[in-house]
Amino acid sequence: MKSVFQSIQDFSKDELSLLDDLITFRILKKGEFLLTENQVCNEIVFIKKGILRSFFLNHKGDEITNCFAFENEFMASFASFITQEKAEENVQALVDTQLQVLDRKALEKLYQASINWQETGRKLTEMEFVNLQKRMVSFQKLSGAQRYEELYKNHQKYLQLIPLQYLASYLGVTPRHLSRIRKAMV
Repeated sequence: MKSVFQSIQDFSKDELSLLDDLITFRILKKGEFLLTENQVCNEIVFIKKGILRSFFLNHKGDEITNCFAFENEFMASFASFITQEKAEENVQALVDTQLQVLDRKALEKLYQASINWQETGRKLTEMEFVNLQKRMVSFQKLSGAQRYEELYKNHQKYLQLIPLQYLASYLGVTPRHLSRIRKAMV
């Protein structure tokens, strides 16, 4: 986590050392939930190892995967974290997952400690917004096959670990169509 923060902002050793007392560690077993719908999200996690999936249930009760987070990425129900309202999604480990955790109070301490931490929070929020914007645009401009190719290009080593139905849901295609897409790429 420290190296990611350092890549975003030029922190002094003292500023980075503030994390030592604020970060906690957690392991989620495959299938365990970090957060369930209707809970308020009070922590942001950094994935040291593993994969997290964010999903919600649609009006028919079908699971719709809206996000994957992989090693060296952050995950939270960001809307819930920011507004302190109940989350609309669930966050689940797809494999055994090791996390570094910053809770809301710890993050506030960092923000109060220096302007660098405030700027880092702003930059991370901006990066999340840009990622969300790109995802929305991809559903308007790209085919399911093109969305899969993008995911494959950026996260190839993880794709075999994600069940087909979750990948298909994330890409907005049926599992059968995703199978055809995968076959065509071979």
